[in-house]
Amino acid sequence: MRQRHSDYMLWAKTQGRARFNLASSGVGPFPLRELPVTIDQLEINGDSTYGYAPLQQAIAKKCGVDPDCVVAAAGTSMANHLAMAALIDPGDEVLIEHPTYELLTSTALYLGAAVKHFPRSEESGYAVDPAEIRRVMSPKTKLIVLTNLHNPSSVLTPDSVLREVGNLARSVGAHVLVDEVYLDAVYENTPRSSYHLGPEFIVTTSLTKVYGLSGLRCGWILAEPDLARAMWRLNDLFASIPAHPAELLSVVAFEHLDQIRERARKVVEADRKLLSAFLARVKGVSAVSTEFGTTAVLRLLRGGVEPFLLRLRTEFETSAVPGGFFGLPNHFRIGMGVDTEMFGEGLRRIERALVSD
Repeated sequence: MRQRHSDYMLWAKTQGRARFNLASSGVGPFPLRELPVTIDQLEINGDSTYGYAPLQQAIAKKCGVDPDCVVAAAGTSMANHLAMAALIDPGDEVLIEHPTYELLTSTALYLGAAVKHFPRSEESGYAVDPAEIRRVMSPKTKLIVLTNLHNPSSVLTPDSVLREVGNLARSVGAHVLVDEVYLDAVYENTPRSSYHLGPEFIVTTSLTKVYGLSGLRCGWILAEPDLARAMWRLNDLFASIPAHPAELLSVVAFEHLDQIRERARKVVEADRKLLSAFLARVKGVSAVSTEFGTTAVLRLLRGGVEPFLLRLRTEFETSAVPGGFFGLPNHFRIGMGVDTEMFGEGLRRIERALVSD
């Protein structure tokens, strides 16, 4: 039977919150009051048949592509689902990085794919190794899936490596799907989207994790125009039209995107300093060092992760994501960018839990 649910999403919605919530995956929510918009600028209905033109143009301008390459979607998760559904048929071979975001694997399994994994080992700093992809791929491979920045570690994959992955995909007629929802958390010299590396690349992202605009559900796919049109038609099976007020608000957000990102950047960078100091002094955990991103994955050096996180939640009112959701049963993921005071206290409580274990 095909998988029809996500264990991670169930956990996140029912067990992920605590007084000191380090289980977040993106920056804190951007307040509507700081978006320069009035109620008079909003309408309930609008012309959103196959994309609302002003929003299509705003996304295209940001990404440096033609609007015909943009497919709007309800957040990155729906973008990933729509992209996979358009690219694969039941039984097709799909290669997915390991560790990875659970929903990517769950979606591929739901669509009936034959999933194989290629490792991004902790020993290599979670780097993508094209040789590992070559080792597991076959003439049946239809899609290679990875995240950049990597979820959960926030490791950046350079264009040179992505080009090698693209060459491998091209050799068997496959596509490469890159979830770039965290890429804009590289605040200086932000890389261009990997969509520009070649026609085999399909990219998904949104205004959620780095911008704090999750409630707008403004996600999108970048694909070659013919494939983009096919995705629009496929989306008719999932959602007729999006919520037009959210489209209007998203257009306003794009006009002020740099300021919105900078607001969150201050919190992320302050939290990263606290995390670096924590890892330098605390002996019970270890982590691959990264420069960017809103998430980090920590290895617990002694004891089991599940009982540790349960005790952390019940005795210390602090939550973190079990690494098992990413294929890392000896790890847990923490999130940055919400509230520095809360994040710092959460780290102190993790330290106390480690000491008292």
